Amino acid sequence: MADGITDEDRERVKLLQLISSSKNEFKKLSLEQLKRLQELVEKKDYSHDKKAHKSKVKLLGKINVRIYELEEGKGIF
Repeated sequence: MADGITDEDRERVKLLQLISSSKNEFKKLSLEQLKRLQELVEKKDYSHDKKAHKSKVKLLGKINVRIYELEEGKGIF
């Protein structure tokens, strides 16, 4: 087991792998999973890697839109 890998790191990677495996998986996440993923991604500092930071911002935008859709009852078909 590598030093420095936290349970939150494992949880974040697990959720990211889930949504990366299929385009449809992102829409299958529950509101609780989305909020947890948002929290975990926001905590992670990617400022040392410009490309990773840009991906983080883009993903957080997608998560925010999906949370809004679920909370407001829009986009559920």
